[in-house]
Amino acid sequence: MIRLFLALALILVQTVASATPIRIKDLVEFDGVRSNDLVGYGLVVGLNGTGDGLRNSPFTEEIMSNILERLGVNVTGEQFRPNNVAAVLVTAELPPFARTGGSIDVTISAIGDADSLLGGTLIMTPLNAADGEIYAVAQGTIIAGGVSAEGDGGGVVQGVPTAGVIPSGATVEREVAFEFAELEVIRLALRSPDFTTAARIEAAINSVFGRGVAVMLDSGTVRLDIAATRAISPAHALVRVENILVEPERRARVVVDQRSGTIVMGDDVRISRVAVSQGNLTLRIEEAPLVVQPNPFSDGQTIVVPNTNAAIEEEPGIGLAEIQEGTSLSEVVAGLNALGVSPRDMIDILKSIKAAGALHAEFVVR
Repeated sequence: MIRLFLALALILVQTVASATPIRIKDLVEFDGVRSNDLVGYGLVVGLNGTGDGLRNSPFTEEIMSNILERLGVNVTGEQFRPNNVAAVLVTAELPPFARTGGSIDVTISAIGDADSLLGGTLIMTPLNAADGEIYAVAQGTIIAGGVSAEGDGGGVVQGVPTAGVIPSGATVEREVAFEFAELEVIRLALRSPDFTTAARIEAAINSVFGRGVAVMLDSGTVRLDIAATRAISPAHALVRVENILVEPERRARVVVDQRSGTIVMGDDVRISRVAVSQGNLTLRIEEAPLVVQPNPFSDGQTIVVPNTNAAIEEEPGIGLAEIQEGTSLSEVVAGLNALGVSPRDMIDILKSIKAAGALHAEFVVR
């Protein structure tokens, strides 16, 4: 099993290592070209008896009253407890340069005790950004992400019926105030800061333009001088920049997932010469109480006598195995394969090798 995991890690890393260089647009974020999160609080109607229980969700009744009053229906002092409505939170992402009248997708999530949003309709809901301003308005029929059914003796749930989406369900009402065309300098922010990668991006951009238009400021930022590019606008300059190919540098890293036993290693992982021994102890305790009966027609009582069997079993270990110093990932994998242990035991071994200072890579546990 461990050979399969480590062989898979080797194949994945070698594939990445031998891959073609990556476009700059896939390595950086351009200054000012970003999306904005929107959120709103609304009401879903038209549910088939799967809405909120208004006794447990009083905020649903409150928002329903507010909506009806805005529509001219006076419900002051009225008692109504329908089970076909549900209070929801509506979230969306306003993409960069979104214009008034455009459409964006929205996600709907129940916040009360509704059983399902299947077949419901979201009533007009304003969506606010972090500044408190309304940037979009959402409304439409919900496509739920699951379904549920139940009877007197039980039920079944598939997916998440209390959440759903409305494709193109919100209309942009306000644009983000940002004059991209007026920028004189654009910063390129690396998604994975690294001095070598930033230097390669700087060199690649300057090579394409034939002059010094880009300067590396730090491991995570490269500054692009728009005027020096002699482009008509910042957008035209980025058209030439974003498709330039650069080979990024990666840190040596070992990532393990303790829940699934997955181990993934980077191509630059190195292990110094080290000796490893591994074995398991198993403690077994079994309770087998005995029932003792008195003799027939005697004046006695039935008692239970405890009977415990305890034993410690030690599985044969691998002995003291030597892992030679690895100069490449294939040699590291070959050395670890020689241990012949399970993936979960391998995770413990890698932790111990790291603690001993022999694993020269960042160790990430998830």
